[in-house]
Amino acid sequence: MLIPTMRTAGIVLGAIGALTGAVFVAQGLNLPFAPPSYMTSDRTWIFIGSGMVVAGIALAGWSIRRR
Repeated sequence: MLIPTMRTAGIVLGAIGALTGAVFVAQGLNLPFAPPSYMTSDRTWIFIGSGMVVAGIALAGWSIRRR
């Protein structure tokens, strides 16, 4: 069946997107556990990461609710 596979893919991609967004936020906030990069202490990445977290959670939630 294709639908359960697509549902699982949506959940996994949503979770990966949300976690990646959380790393972006951590780097933008210059938190001590965030890996150093060009994104460190750049406030732009706080907003981009926040959007990714929201979109990832929305995708995962939508995938869970699909029938």
